[in-house]
Amino acid sequence: MSMVFRAEDEPVASRLDYWKNVVGETVVPLDFRVPGGPDFRSRLVTGDVGLVRVCEITGPAVRVARTTKLLRRSDPELCKIDVLVRGRAVVEQGGRQAGLGPGDFVFVDLSRPCHWAISPARMVAVTFPRTLLPVPSNDLALLAGVGIPGGRGAGALISSLARQLPRHLGDYRVADGARLSAAVLDLLSVALAARLDRGDEVPPDIRQRALLLRIHRFIEERLADSELSPAAIAAAHHISVRYLYRLFETEGTTVAGWIRRRRLERCRRDLLDPALRAQTVGSIGARWGFADAVHFNRVFRAAYGVPPGEYRLTGNGASLG
Repeated sequence: MSMVFRAEDEPVASRLDYWKNVVGETVVPLDFRVPGGPDFRSRLVTGDVGLVRVCEITGPAVRVARTTKLLRRSDPELCKIDVLVRGRAVVEQGGRQAGLGPGDFVFVDLSRPCHWAISPARMVAVTFPRTLLPVPSNDLALLAGVGIPGGRGAGALISSLARQLPRHLGDYRVADGARLSAAVLDLLSVALAARLDRGDEVPPDIRQRALLLRIHRFIEERLADSELSPAAIAAAHHISVRYLYRLFETEGTTVAGWIRRRRLERCRRDLLDPALRAQTVGSIGARWGFADAVHFNRVFRAAYGVPPGEYRLTGNGASLG
């Protein structure tokens, strides 16, 4: 379930206090200053996904602070990551300053003072109990205020997952939400440990799950590549093909089975896309790695119950099953 708050729903005279209360209830108490004056517009969407709370905030330029005075009033022992969707931000904590552009994020320990300077922006905050990170509390001081680029490695996957969360608040089943929040925390644990040069201290099960998530992303980005193979995937991640197979056994599938399933899903979407109506069924299959039309017809039918041409004619697959 998600909730939506809008600053402009409140009279100008009490708007800033109202917005402080909204953010304080959904994240933690913070001090706000809006350079543009009290007649500002801002929107906050929030909800819980498994173990984490997600907030997407869109608004004007602001100066925000988590002060020592506020910490004395309440310390819920939370951490969060702030992922910038658009705009610019500078976050200062623990003597470090993180400059963020779209896609980048910063790790914030909400048990320590922190300051944000944000341009007109949209930001996703993912908040969670700090006990969920397998990082000693002493090390949090070394990580507070650390910015992580969202364009490569684990940072790219964390950023991508976090930015997708607000769009689906309320859509997740309990089990799906738990898996997704665990995935974000696993990847974050690996990324933070790497910043400390202590990757070996991350529990093996977390390292394994994070690696599998990176492999899933690698595959997803290369589904149209005819050279995509277990050997290529293993080489790109510096592991053996045998270990790659073992990773996918934990998912109850094989590498080839996973690739085939994801390619079929891309084909299914394209078959139902009105913008691609002029493309033949065979060309859609070939685009996603099914060069043999007979083979494509057979595997699609096995997955969805009817041949791809018939599936397309249903318009939405409503006749299936």
